[in-house]
Amino acid sequence: MSQVPTYMQNLKKESVVQSVINRLTDAIKSGELKPGDKMPPEIELAEALGVARSSLREAIKILSYLGVLESRKSEGTFICSGFSESMIDPMVYGILLNQDSFENLMELREMTEVGMMQLAIVHHSEEELEELESLLDDMEKAVNVKIDPVGTFFEADERFHDKIAEMGKNPMADKINRVVRSLTYDVRFKTVSILITTGRAEELIETHRRLMEAIRDKDTRNLSEKVRFSYYEEELDAD
Repeated sequence: MSQVPTYMQNLKKESVVQSVINRLTDAIKSGELKPGDKMPPEIELAEALGVARSSLREAIKILSYLGVLESRKSEGTFICSGFSESMIDPMVYGILLNQDSFENLMELREMTEVGMMQLAIVHHSEEELEELESLLDDMEKAVNVKIDPVGTFFEADERFHDKIAEMGKNPMADKINRVVRSLTYDVRFKTVSILITTGRAEELIETHRRLMEAIRDKDTRNLSEKVRFSYYEEELDAD
């Protein structure tokens, strides 16, 4: 008689749905369940775990929403083989519900942007670096457009940072970075608007030039300082 896998052994009575989630995620982390594996039939798994099928269905539904499991019609339920953007969605809601501190959000922004810079320095290609330099040129040109220079510059700024994230070649980090940038959209737009309308556009361009040069020179020194140098929020709030 074959040994019953650990994750299919009877669960103790506690929060049943959470217990099922914990048991299955532990099995994935330990390698007992691997990406691409097909889960046992619902009735068999529920009986092995000692839980009601309704509790098992709820746990599978949550894990599917989180991007850990996927249900294929007529085939069954499988362990996801790769990263899914849905894995990040609960984190987004958590940030939105607990966004009680501007300082906390700015710290998170700095952490993600420094991380994206580190990845870009390691993984970028020469072709991507040329594209980043071209985007910096677009930012310089945007300052002098007659119609909506702020909006034009901000769009170029967004493309510049998206390119840095793309250069890092890590889709999970890229997604988290986009989430944080979306949460800071308003404050970033306000910063660009104030600096451009008060004749300080060159300062904005210079901060981006420093980031581009750090990637070009593969210079990881003082990355936090270089990223923080581009943040004007405290200074502008004091005005």
